[in-house]
Amino acid sequence: MSVSDNSQSRNEDTVKNLSLYLEFQAERNEILRHKWLESEKAGRDIGFENALIDWIMNHRTGWRKSRQLARA
Repeated sequence: MSVSDNSQSRNEDTVKNLSLYLEFQAERNEILRHKWLESEKAGRDIGFENALIDWIMNHRTGWRKSRQLARA
């Protein structure tokens, strides 16, 4: 493997890692938004863990599908 190939491989890994991190950030933002909305409905802070579990159980699949469709 040449130096140029090694550098290209590192760049591709960086892009993949960045892409994964950006997806993580987007998902976290959605969970925080969900936490705020549900806390407003409940009239109290429902907490991150409750919001996370509820969002995963009820919204994650649809959210991911809509993001995949938007990228296509």
